[in-house]
Amino acid sequence: MNKTPLPTKDTLNQKWYLIDAADQRLGRLASEIARILRGKNKATYTPHMDTGDFVIVVNAEKIAVTGKKRSQKIYMRHSGRPGGKKIETFTQLQARLPERIIEKAVTGMLPKNTLGRHLFTKLKVYAGPSHPHQSQQPEELKLVTIPGGNN
Repeated sequence: MNKTPLPTKDTLNQKWYLIDAADQRLGRLASEIARILRGKNKATYTPHMDTGDFVIVVNAEKIAVTGKKRSQKIYMRHSGRPGGKKIETFTQLQARLPERIIEKAVTGMLPKNTLGRHLFTKLKVYAGPSHPHQSQQPEELKLVTIPGGNN
């Protein structure tokens, strides 16, 4: 009886991808990033293993959302103390920490277990156009967008 071969460190070829988030829709960008982090874009995808690649996202402050989400989408956090609940809108969080918006969207699309937390460490998000990962020689990834469309 033949066994299905599992990917090993030797056969696993992890690459680095660079994604420009300028004028990209938040949800569509996050789902594509989660797919790459998980490794679902590869033939060697294994659900219980880390077969994904590293992702660098630049220009996080230029992310786009549709409709009234700029004023109506809220982000909550809690310090754990009584009365420690903090609520921010999309616009407020984008002004304060634009990286957090993409990180939170991608985290929600990853598994809620140890593997998901490990995959999240392979995501690097930067507010501006520069990043410190030039030595990894990231491959620029172009995502298809419909300009002006309601996607």
